[in-house]
Amino acid sequence: MPPDSRPLRPSSSTAGARGGAAATQALGPPGLSVMDATVVLVGVVIGIGIFGFPPLVAQHAASEAMYLAFWCAGGLVMLVGALCYAELGAAYPGAGGEYLYLSRAWGPRVGLLFAWARCTVIQTGAIAVVAFIYGDYAQQLLPLGAHGATAHAATSVVFLTALNMAGTRHSKRLQWLFTMLTLAALAAVLTAALFTQSPAAPAPAPLTGNAAGLMGMGMVFVLLTYGGWNEAAYLSGELRNPGRNMARVLLIGTAVVTGAYLLTNLALLELFGLQGLRDTPALGAAVMQLAAGPYAAALLSLVICATALSTINGTIITGARVYYALGRDVPRLRALGGWSARNETPVSALLAQGAITLALLAVGAFSQNSVQAMVAYTAPVFWLFMLLVAASVWRLRQLDPDRPRPFRVPLYPLTPALLALACAGLVYSSAAYAGAGALIGLAVLAAGVPMLRLLKPAGMRAPE
Repeated sequence: MPPDSRPLRPSSSTAGARGGAAATQALGPPGLSVMDATVVLVGVVIGIGIFGFPPLVAQHAASEAMYLAFWCAGGLVMLVGALCYAELGAAYPGAGGEYLYLSRAWGPRVGLLFAWARCTVIQTGAIAVVAFIYGDYAQQLLPLGAHGATAHAATSVVFLTALNMAGTRHSKRLQWLFTMLTLAALAAVLTAALFTQSPAAPAPAPLTGNAAGLMGMGMVFVLLTYGGWNEAAYLSGELRNPGRNMARVLLIGTAVVTGAYLLTNLALLELFGLQGLRDTPALGAAVMQLAAGPYAAALLSLVICATALSTINGTIITGARVYYALGRDVPRLRALGGWSARNETPVSALLAQGAITLALLAVGAFSQNSVQAMVAYTAPVFWLFMLLVAASVWRLRQLDPDRPRPFRVPLYPLTPALLALACAGLVYSSAAYAGAGALIGLAVLAAGVPMLRLLKPAGMRAPE
């Protein structure tokens, strides 16, 4: 029997940049301790993005001090955002995540528009981002010509989509194998950087362009690396005494993640300098090449490829369930609601998701920087809905004041207001300064507005 039509817990943007998806699967038995929940949160956040996004952050930082300030600010936004998500998750536990909160706060049509955005921009764009990071490292191991990174990226999407179509139980086995490899690879890079003699670092070239735009886009890449803190919404339902312990989990988790990222980036700056960091796409392999030679670089590239495949696989699993929900909730999209009882998987949804992702990879292949193009495509739409989620904390307190809230965000209403302001700034920065990709993403979102007419108010089940 297929599961209900509510989407699985959605991933962050990027997901593509998120840590091992299997960490979220570890939330099975109830009664998580503070340390259990902290380990899960840290494992979710620290992911493949730390091997792909630092060069892009460096390209938007005018100095090393600004570069490090970006990472500190990212930790602060992570904490504020996680606190807001924790209140929503504690008050409305369920599998729908943002889909659930937005539908309750702003109505089912906004929930449907979010599902459309997840299907066509956010989730598929996140898969494409991680696939391109995978392609950069796979190209180091097996060069395939001028567009080799894109070829590797497309191959990974086709293979993992087919694997999921064969049965979800097969794809889950990969997750357990690859989850901890991300942390092991990060530890290897950090250790190698600390014990490697630094070559002469070139002076950073001055940046051109609007300073506010550079800062805004730098924060977009930083927050993609911090992506996954919205999983705090799901920890609340499993945590012992969430009213007391959730704040402790978030404070400890944020401190650990921010500390790990700051140490890593300090080591990278010491090794490459700011300009060298800007010019180094396959970061982990470059560190190991300097520290231990080509064999160590190849080994780490292989490990990073494995962790990227794990992230892509987890994002494919969760993303397809949103298509499946649309097929079940919208009669005219019922073709997406097909379910294979034999393989226990939404085959039609997986095919649709794979096709859209491959189209995005084809577009990204002709960009000067494929990862940056996909981030530009997804960022404005992602942060727009994140802004609505932040506002949902206030709106749901107004609409549903008697709802039990085991965890309440501290310093209300300042905390959700800070998150909303940060999201508004990121929407503006990513839309105004990210180029054509941002406009395309917003145009695809706008194309979903007419689809709302397909939905009669009674045709969509109210979120549970």
